[in-house]
Amino acid sequence: MLSFVDLAARPEFAVSAVDCSADHRDWSAEPPRSDVRLVLVQRGGFRRRVRGVSVDLDRTVGYVGLPGEEEQFAHPVGGDVCTSISISGDLWRAVAGEEPRLNGSSVYVDGRLDLAHRRLLAARGSEDLVGLVGSVVSQVVTTTLPASGGAGDRALVARAREVIFAGHPAAAGLISLAGLLGVSPYRLSRVFSRELGVSLTRYRNRVRVAAALDRLESGETGLAALAADLGFADQAHLSRTVREHVGYTPTALRRLLTAAAVPSR
Repeated sequence: MLSFVDLAARPEFAVSAVDCSADHRDWSAEPPRSDVRLVLVQRGGFRRRVRGVSVDLDRTVGYVGLPGEEEQFAHPVGGDVCTSISISGDLWRAVAGEEPRLNGSSVYVDGRLDLAHRRLLAARGSEDLVGLVGSVVSQVVTTTLPASGGAGDRALVARAREVIFAGHPAAAGLISLAGLLGVSPYRLSRVFSRELGVSLTRYRNRVRVAAALDRLESGETGLAALAADLGFADQAHLSRTVREHVGYTPTALRRLLTAAAVPSR
């Protein structure tokens, strides 16, 4: 018996937790899927067979499923829980290339990929997802997008920073920003981190925090409105992010900044 819990849903991807309580050694066939999906095990294990090749799956081995594959599954050791990430065709091509060739479907889950999986479950953000998919692509795809470097990468990062500073709506997410800049999300994420030493998400939040400090310094009192204006999910998100970056909550910062602005007598 399978049960599904939707964890995140975006136009580019959907994340679900799949709980299987089956306990059988025989193979059972599943209808072919129309999406690309990455499946990583959270707990337990099971077997998958495609084109006559079977693989044991557990927390150290996951798999990439492609559209139209005829899959069979067996659960000889009891139930399991896994994360199923359905990836849109556009995002898959952006990361893997227009006509990717796979050298297999099994994915070795090393410590870095395990951590990326956990981060995705905790944050469910686009950048975490793209980084995770990028790690998988480097394992299973033999032909990926060519990587540029040097001045081209620096120019790309400069354009990204310009869009973020301008507050363009596309800057709210990695995938939308990459689309605006005409590059793959994986390349933008990788290049940005390499050039600046921080992730694009952290950099974007740094810019938002600077804007929040400006507003607080000028006497802003409505934190909910401030959070909405700067693109935070809510006031709590604003407070967490500001404290993470500067060590104080917005309320404490307002007192500090406005007190500092009062001339001494």
